Amino acid sequence: MAYNGVLLARAREKLAAQREANSSEQQRRLNEVYSRSPRVREIDRALRGQMLELMGLAIKHGEDISGRIAELERENLALQAERAERLATLGLPADYTDEIYSCPLCHDTGVLSGGVCSCLKKLYNRELTAELGTLLRTGNESFASFDPSVYSAETDSALGFSPREYMLAVKNTCYNWARGFAPGAESLLFMGGTGLGKTFMSACIARMVSEAGYSVAYDGTAAALGEFERQKFSRDSAGADAAAERVKNYLECDLMILDDLGTEMTTSFSTAALYQLINTRLAGRRSTIISTNLDFEDLRRRYGAQIASRLEGEFNCLPFYGRDIRLVKKEREA
Repeated sequence: MAYNGVLLARAREKLAAQREANSSEQQRRLNEVYSRSPRVREIDRALRGQMLELMGLAIKHGEDISGRIAELERENLALQAERAERLATLGLPADYTDEIYSCPLCHDTGVLSGGVCSCLKKLYNRELTAELGTLLRTGNESFASFDPSVYSAETDSALGFSPREYMLAVKNTCYNWARGFAPGAESLLFMGGTGLGKTFMSACIARMVSEAGYSVAYDGTAAALGEFERQKFSRDSAGADAAAERVKNYLECDLMILDDLGTEMTTSFSTAALYQLINTRLAGRRSTIISTNLDFEDLRRRYGAQIASRLEGEFNCLPFYGRDIRLVKKEREA
């Protein structure tokens, strides 16, 4: 995986801040213990002295040091046992003052086996999501705030169930999908009229998946396809390079969410860009969520058989039912 240097630097700064916070907490605990039991401070000094002596013995040549090493080991074990006993007397565990790490794998260095540790990758993905998740800035979309009361509880005779029952099932499906997300999860297609909660549900998924440490791009269709156009036609080299970086991330991120398909201006170029986006992610087994107000017939008419067939055949379609939520809320306020 190729990393953006700027975003990786930000992720490293976050990791360094975690490391500093952990170090400060360890020092606070040490100060607390030393204040309550000065003998523990004396023991720690003795243990450090033993370590220095052991290092000195290790570099000596031609001398019989085995007896002193054995003696140091006995003294060390005795001091450690006394230290643990004194901490227990204070009602504290034996490891209370040990070094604290957020990541047990790399000990907060961000490096593992010569590569990037998963903890640093998660921080990097959060920085990447902050760059790409343009529709994730209000901060109030969550499955916990889903309000089923905005959907009618009356059974729809044509459907055989109420919109409320159905949308609760959709919410549970989306929640389980997001909670169990892993790269390569099936792609989703949200279909239904305006104001039925498709954008809200997409944002709930995006937030949960990004908080799990995966990279998420969440953008409107017009804005996303506009980046493809800017990459190809911009006369500003810096702007074209920035657009190319965004397009690359759209194609390679763990989860791409494309909102409001069908509201953008459709041209031969935008249709080709949409096909490239969908097809590249499907070929790479990367998950995509697309929301649209169009039905499959509209999709075929607007984008052609190639795109429509991929959406119909490769995506799990979740229709949304009910009345425009904004109208329902407006009526309640009247």
